[in-house]
Amino acid sequence: MESDFVYHVTSPQKWAEAQTKGQFETDSLVTEGFIHCSTDAQIPGVLERYYKGQKDLLKLKIQKDKVERPLIFELAGSINEVFPHIHGAINLDAIVEVTKI
Repeated sequence: MESDFVYHVTSPQKWAEAQTKGQFETDSLVTEGFIHCSTDAQIPGVLERYYKGQKDLLKLKIQKDKVERPLIFELAGSINEVFPHIHGAINLDAIVEVTKI
């Protein structure tokens, strides 16, 4: 079921780094304490707001019940919308699909 998943947009470089480290991390994990994610329906808006004009992006499909860190749906005040945030590094076995955007 589609509600069993959340998504994260990233670069091939960050994905390669995760494979080396054995877990997926982002700069926001250090600066904000969580990794920004989206529902599938939120991806177009995220791409428009934060990745406009960028090429060579990947969409990580993350199975919610495999994530080992807290996954919390929280209000993003800047756009007044609720988004999923993962409060910790993402274990690679939770990432069930990687798709080019």
